[in-house]
Amino acid sequence: MTTGEKLAALRRKKNITQEQLAEILHVSRQSVSRWEMDAAFPETEKLIKLSRLLECSIDFLLNNEVQTLTRDPESPTADMCFHFIRECGYFFLATSAQDKPRLRPMGMILSDGRSLFLATDTRKSVYADLICNPQVELASYNLNTRRWLRLSGRAEPESAQNIREEMLALYPMIRQEFTNDDEIHFVLFRIHAEQASIT
Repeated sequence: MTTGEKLAALRRKKNITQEQLAEILHVSRQSVSRWEMDAAFPETEKLIKLSRLLECSIDFLLNNEVQTLTRDPESPTADMCFHFIRECGYFFLATSAQDKPRLRPMGMILSDGRSLFLATDTRKSVYADLICNPQVELASYNLNTRRWLRLSGRAEPESAQNIREEMLALYPMIRQEFTNDDEIHFVLFRIHAEQASIT
């Protein structure tokens, strides 16, 4: 599937017309039409906006491999989960320590299009919980839409520098909260989703 074919299919799936998409992106309808016919290519800024609006990764749009656009509504993508949580402003993380459940509000989350990442502090109990037992559940509730996101999976420490930099760029307060004079306490976990739903 070409980038243009993917854009057209995702736009139709969202029930957005070419005119509406053009208005959202501040371009002409002809520009949208040319993108979808692969006669032109969106600028980087527009590509980023398209990936957010159409709830897909930029990698998906640029990759020419055949991928299905029909997705089980019970299995949202990592990007869909990320955008849902960002709109809510928070999520709840359930862990288990010494056979006892623990639930805590969290706020810092990121998606690379394939996985979700959460940030925490090595001095917090959540860090110890995740190291001892990686099984987790996440939940978030949107008061405006009255919809729930529920996700269960496994948390694994993540050390990729690009993910750390993206998280720090998105949440600059990490530098203040998770560091002191001698040590950096900021740590990332990749969430390998086993089940996810938005209902």
